Amino acid sequence: MLVAFSITPLGVGDSVGDLVADAVRVVRESGLPNRTDAMFTTIEGEWDEVMAVVRRAVAEVEKSAPRVSLVLKADIRPGTADALNAKTARIESLLSEPRETA
Repeated sequence: MLVAFSITPLGVGDSVGDLVADAVRVVRESGLPNRTDAMFTTIEGEWDEVMAVVRRAVAEVEKSAPRVSLVLKADIRPGTADALNAKTARIESLLSEPRETA
């Protein structure tokens, strides 16, 4: 499964980058395939292992923030491997093909 999630520390002021970095560090140390962009961190693995990493990332932020917001989107597709890269590669492939016009 793929899980894209965003953790936002609340009640700690305007600058939250250091706490977000703490959450991303948890994800990277998990050893599961992952990618972080400006809006989300996406992680790939089995249900229990992915959700455990998300929970640990939230717990890490909770150490310094009185409130935490979590946004999560999941793509559950059994039997799929390397979806983190394959989905992006498919779109890039389609974009590189000439598009027929009417």
